[in-house]
Amino acid sequence: MDADGGTSLAECPQCLEVVGHIVIKRKKRGLGEDVLAKCEECHAVHTIIIRPPKAISINTTLSDGMESFNEEIEVDQDEEISVGDMFEHNEITWRITRIDNSQSRPKENLPAAEIFSMWATRTDRTIVGVTMTDGEVSESGKIECEPDRIFSCGSIIKFAGSKWRVRAIHTGKGRTLNGSRMAHEIRRIYLHPQHNLRR
Repeated sequence: MDADGGTSLAECPQCLEVVGHIVIKRKKRGLGEDVLAKCEECHAVHTIIIRPPKAISINTTLSDGMESFNEEIEVDQDEEISVGDMFEHNEITWRITRIDNSQSRPKENLPAAEIFSMWATRTDRTIVGVTMTDGEVSESGKIECEPDRIFSCGSIIKFAGSKWRVRAIHTGKGRTLNGSRMAHEIRRIYLHPQHNLRR
């Protein structure tokens, strides 16, 4: 709302709609304030109570690559939360993938106060598991990259100081020896030394 004497939009209890109001007086109330205002339509004078929303914590499972952990995420009690919403936590961007109500049933959207638990995945980076096989020796590693980086079977990549050929890609649903996938779709890539495979 504007300063005293200014105008602002608010719901009028007489007009039953949002209309212009003239601010008469303000009074601090804790973290909020009470505003005495006059409706510009019906000229009724009434008090508009402004209070910051109460913060609540939602038990959230955060998935960062292959690792998952629980955190309490603080949100406004009256906030509407939907699957697909993005939020920042610990300087990381997350996307909500599931919200459950008090009966542990998934919903597409819910007021924050009605959410029993929530799941989210990291969206600003992806960790891809790597298996490097050279003869009889296999080693594991990880590649941290952008979620939309593309890996292609048969392509050459530099990893751990050497050049490797992508032999196969595992998406979690199965392994493929052909085609390309974006990093966020990949669970693991299998690398063989470049010189050990025919072009």
